[in-house]
Amino acid sequence: MSEADVIDILREYLWAGVWVASPLLLTALAVGIVVGLFQALTSIQELTLTFVPKLVAMLIAFTLCISFSSQLMLSIFKESIAVYVSG
Repeated sequence: MSEADVIDILREYLWAGVWVASPLLLTALAVGIVVGLFQALTSIQELTLTFVPKLVAMLIAFTLCISFSSQLMLSIFKESIAVYVSG
């Protein structure tokens, strides 16, 4: 395995990390903006109001995206590591 192969594998893993993390991060961003606007409009400054909806939304997003994430990680593993291990 050459140095270029290692760099290509690491680059592929970094992009996979972005694809796996993006649904959760975008969900947290969207819910945070909605809750922040709600708090600004109603003048309610409750800390649990920001935490609980984000947690619930991220759990829902995680359960919806787990099959996509696991298939992506498994395919990347098969294409990069399993090729070098098997021969």
